[in-house]
Amino acid sequence: MATVTVSPKYQVVIPSDVRERLKLKPGQKVAVIEKDGVVHLVPIRPLKELKGMASGATLKGLRDEGDRR
Repeated sequence: MATVTVSPKYQVVIPSDVRERLKLKPGQKVAVIEKDGVVHLVPIRPLKELKGMASGATLKGLRDEGDRR
């Protein structure tokens, strides 16, 4: 687990190994989400990168007919 320090300007540096694994680029947007006292940084990906992400997925069996009331 990497540890970072919050600067006087409330900035943090994402460690290089994390940047490489997530393929982050300078200027890329990151969503900041706080939940139950935990801060999550989620990279915002261009829609082009998401194309084909769910290929082969099916909705069959996702919900029973009885659930559709």
